[in-house]
Amino acid sequence: MSQTVATQNSAASLTGLLVPLADRTLLLPNVAVAELIPYRAPQTSDGAPDWFLGQIAWRDLRLPLLSFEAASGGQAQIASGARVAVINALGGRPKVKFLALLVQGIPRSFKVASDLPAADVELAPLELGAARVGDEVVRIPDLAGLEQLLADAGLI
Repeated sequence: MSQTVATQNSAASLTGLLVPLADRTLLLPNVAVAELIPYRAPQTSDGAPDWFLGQIAWRDLRLPLLSFEAASGGQAQIASGARVAVINALGGRPKVKFLALLVQGIPRSFKVASDLPAADVELAPLELGAARVGDEVVRIPDLAGLEQLLADAGLI
């Protein structure tokens, strides 16, 4: 019986972040985001893929800055109010602890219920799923896939 109660409490307490991009909203676990920082122009390099915006400095580290939109078949857009979400890396690479993701605005906290309805929409590359939050469709990104994309391109 105590196991059932613990499971119900865990599901009820899951907090996510609705992260605004230029063309979609991502739903991330709040623990995936280490920090939200102001956008700063990255140090770019020639010949990089269009989804790789360059390197930014953060806490004495150099982080790869990515456009999720461009990595999943869209266009990178840097609008006024753009920010950078520092994401905890998931790939287990010893020298890669964080990635930087271009976002448009400030993420907002969202309590994720266990009965969050799935959205039946076509998924773009690097999207694992979609759900409905009110009238909005939110996308669940493949963060490990995003990190692998960097590795495959030789950028980490």
